[in-house]
Amino acid sequence: MYWLGQCSMLEFGGRVLHQYASTFLVTGSRTSVLVEGGLTRDVPCILEQLEGLFAQGVPEPEYLFLTHTEIPHAGGIGRFLQRFPDAVACGEVRDLHLTFPQYAERFVAMDPGDVIDLGDSQFHVVEAVFRDLAYTRWGFDSRRRILFAGDRFSYSHYHDVGHCGAVAEEVDGLEVADEVALFAMAAFFWTKFVDVEPYIARLNELIVDELGVEIIAPTHGLPITDPAATMPAIERGLRAGSASGMVANPLDNPG
Repeated sequence: MYWLGQCSMLEFGGRVLHQYASTFLVTGSRTSVLVEGGLTRDVPCILEQLEGLFAQGVPEPEYLFLTHTEIPHAGGIGRFLQRFPDAVACGEVRDLHLTFPQYAERFVAMDPGDVIDLGDSQFHVVEAVFRDLAYTRWGFDSRRRILFAGDRFSYSHYHDVGHCGAVAEEVDGLEVADEVALFAMAAFFWTKFVDVEPYIARLNELIVDELGVEIIAPTHGLPITDPAATMPAIERGLRAGSASGMVANPLDNPG
């Protein structure tokens, strides 16, 4: 799996923060799947990175998987469809035919349980336990046991102390719980009006019991290579960003 893209600069609390809108190339013996469409401004960088991989013999993607159709996740999808004329865009793509009518037949909506065969691995569409849009989908690579979790596990990092390009367990001085709480209040505002504990329990059930996840690849945060070590901080952030026990969640139906 290849982690692609570049940092975006943010300013918060008088300090420069960086944020990702990551794209991932998941390879197999037969083909590859490109996960997420990237920010529009990042497309030239991502294409350059991809061309370098293809020159090394990495198979070009036949599938372009989107967790959902917000700009940071789908901004480059038109360019990628143009670059990979034999590929289909899949996952949560249900409204993209309105933006790209010329590619309407190349959008394939996928639901939890659907599978893409990569050859020596399978890419599974799985339930998105935390969704900022109603039909968000997550993905899972069965051989490397990587969960692609879209907006969940999202947080910024500090450029000035060398966090860029690191995984979550390699950085010091990053208050993951505080960052997750901040992002939860922005992208998962509904968590302020529900009891978040059942969602945390379901998240752990999916990661540990059902999938046996070894790596978590969020679109907006540093990759997590030791979920058991990092998940407690994530959970503290989820709790801090919510107001528990108020009303039933309108997104209880996972369809």
